[in-house]
Amino acid sequence: MYNPQLDTFLRVADAGSFNKAAEEAYITPTAVIKQINLLEAELDVKLFERTHRGLTLTKAGKSLYQDTKYIIQYCRDSVTRAKNAMQEDTNTIRIGTSATTPAQLLMQLWPKMHEHCPDIKFQIVPFENTPENAREILANLGTNIDVIGGIFDETMLHLRHCDGLRLSCEPLCCAVSFHHRLASKDKLKIEDLYGENLLLMHRDWSRYVDGLRDDIWKNHPQINVIDFDFYDVNIFNRCENGNDVLMAIPGWANVHPLLKVIPVEWEHCIPYGILHSPQPTELVKRFLSAAQAAVKDPCGQGDRCYTGN
Repeated sequence: MYNPQLDTFLRVADAGSFNKAAEEAYITPTAVIKQINLLEAELDVKLFERTHRGLTLTKAGKSLYQDTKYIIQYCRDSVTRAKNAMQEDTNTIRIGTSATTPAQLLMQLWPKMHEHCPDIKFQIVPFENTPENAREILANLGTNIDVIGGIFDETMLHLRHCDGLRLSCEPLCCAVSFHHRLASKDKLKIEDLYGENLLLMHRDWSRYVDGLRDDIWKNHPQINVIDFDFYDVNIFNRCENGNDVLMAIPGWANVHPLLKVIPVEWEHCIPYGILHSPQPTELVKRFLSAAQAAVKDPCGQGDRCYTGN
């Protein structure tokens, strides 16, 4: 479904060498070089700088590298979705799942939801959590994926062109490496974070996170806030490898095996719920109603928990 030379391009970029890429692909270096030359000629773009010390990506190559990973994964997911579509039941809800949107959190509600919609079945649809994928999937909920369980607020829903049913307000916690000095604690005081680098999503991503940021800047300047752009495996790896502290929620405790999620003694939280299309199908509406009944209005706001129609 895509140019197979892109696979070779990624392999060369990761290896930094035609010879190493050839060994990994079990082909000759000449064949690898030929594929890259053909790809560059077809695109009319220089992808690599060739030097005596090896290969480095050009600016164009770096841009293509990021897009290529998305293209290949999207094609693979498309095939999976096509195969799954052949087996779909008309009463099946397709639940998207990724590292930071694990379906297990929704499935914990299923025993209670089943009382309200015993005929509904579920299909778990995994996806790679990249910025491109997130935008594409959330803007097209109801096409290949019906619902996703995750954190959100009004700003996120507007930017992602989707809607959400609020089920709970999850406390903002801190994730640290098991080797971090704070890992021995089961609960943190905000003073425990003094002198630490705290990784927070950038301003205007969520007013709830911005509230935490403003509280820290005003009352706890001893904490060094560092902004980042997207929750994916890379930011969890950065937290573990760099010995930083990462804002997290309890449901992410199993995202990274070398990180511990610890609650903090502050009042900051963020809504968690079900992301869905602004025009949900009748089946999805039934699913949402069952979920709302299952949690019995945990945040005490009645129908105001639900930001949709």
